[in-house]
Amino acid sequence: MSKTDLTRIHKELYTAQATPALIFVPAGHYISISGKGDPNGPLFADSTQALYTAAYSIKNVYKQSGQDFTVSKLEGTWWVNSDSHNPVAEVPREEWHWQLLIRMPDYVVSAVVQQTLKAAFLKKQLPLLQQVTLSALAEGRCVQIMHKGPYSEEPATLQLMENFIRKEGLIRNGRHHEIYLSDPRKTAPDRMKTILRQPVK
Repeated sequence: MSKTDLTRIHKELYTAQATPALIFVPAGHYISISGKGDPNGPLFADSTQALYTAAYSIKNVYKQSGQDFTVSKLEGTWWVNSDSHNPVAEVPREEWHWQLLIRMPDYVVSAVVQQTLKAAFLKKQLPLLQQVTLSALAEGRCVQIMHKGPYSEEPATLQLMENFIRKEGLIRNGRHHEIYLSDPRKTAPDRMKTILRQPVK
């Protein structure tokens, strides 16, 4: 039985260079969960746990029907309610909004997801499983860059992206998006790799 691996099928979406580049991101299906607060806080950790539990539960259901897939990388979109030019630096982390995402194959459908999540909740008793949903995300034209190092050093990489956006005469057209290629529990901070993406028009 072949296994669907979306990071290989859509390799251009899960690789990036150390300099900004324009790419086109087609619509995709994602399971997601949203929240607000410090990414080092308990809600973020519990939401991540619930999303991965959902992803592997869905994977197991489809594997039983002969449609196995590799669980994709954790992703996240971020935003704040601020007109600041540099909100990451000026808005307290407690005010950050986020939506955590894991991409699903296109054959994963809402009815199966809902049924699977109900069963997973009864088994695992994780309340946040009830907040996980399946939805589409279509970003279209984006600027993308690879950030290497700890999350705390992202502002320098984000500035490279901002400079590129201005130079090309582009305008932001959506939420800041991050794709976490490294597991912070297993990877030294200076070896972390994170794709930074910004929809533009």
